[in-house]
Amino acid sequence: MTPVLFALTGLLWGGGALATAMQAGVTAAPWSVALRMALAGLLLLGYGRARDVPLIIPKGDRVFVVMQGVLFFALAFIAFYQAVQRIPSGLAALVLSTSSLFAALLGRVLLGSTLTPGLLWGALCGIAGIGVVFGPGFGSLGESGNTGLAWALVAAIATAGGTVVGARNQQAGLPTVAVLGWGALIGGIASAAWALSERAPFVLDLSARYLGSLLYLAVAASCVTFMLYFELVRRLGPGKAAYTLATVPVIALILSAVFENLHLDGRVVIGAAAVLVGNILVLRR
Repeated sequence: MTPVLFALTGLLWGGGALATAMQAGVTAAPWSVALRMALAGLLLLGYGRARDVPLIIPKGDRVFVVMQGVLFFALAFIAFYQAVQRIPSGLAALVLSTSSLFAALLGRVLLGSTLTPGLLWGALCGIAGIGVVFGPGFGSLGESGNTGLAWALVAAIATAGGTVVGARNQQAGLPTVAVLGWGALIGGIASAAWALSERAPFVLDLSARYLGSLLYLAVAASCVTFMLYFELVRRLGPGKAAYTLATVPVIALILSAVFENLHLDGRVVIGAAAVLVGNILVLRR
């Protein structure tokens, strides 16, 4: 059963990049994130209530749940939505996978985590891999491509920040389902506030493509995958379970090649391999 859980987690998260790209169009990115997170948050809290999980967050911990919600469930997802509107979803997912490297560095600064040689080598591999993929063609990306790359980096850093705050919340003993549920709802509210600040009109895309991808992202790539992942954490421990994160960019690149006509030349393959090795070295710390 454990290998099945491992494979499903990687596949569902890997497919999330392509599904996010399918959201581009009628509905503005912040509104898409707001809808996704509101639905995911309600489902997670409903699940927690059905399982009699305590859902009340102690007052002293609420600010950190808000921080996790804003960073992980709002800023990171809005930035990733913006990225996949400008560069192929597989490449955006490849950049996003460097979040584990940023998380390790932020963990050192904010939580006092140890910087091991494996972590440092992993960071160098990740940076080198991104350089191999984007460096030679950086000048030809154009303004839209450069903006997409920048948004993908913002998504990676925000994901890392949210992960570090989430680690703090786990250390505080907060129920995972409660933190994820409230965090998703807070992320939805923050995303809606972002949309309002930009005066982005709320126009719901009623196409089957948009609604299908929204359901996939809210249910499969959020609620179900989080449950699968934390079951793996229970069975294998956090270190081994985290290896699923290293498979995500590989799956995303393959799907992007099939559905978005991304050309997987030698440069992309070598760069992706370097990023993958970097993630593995970091996760083995």
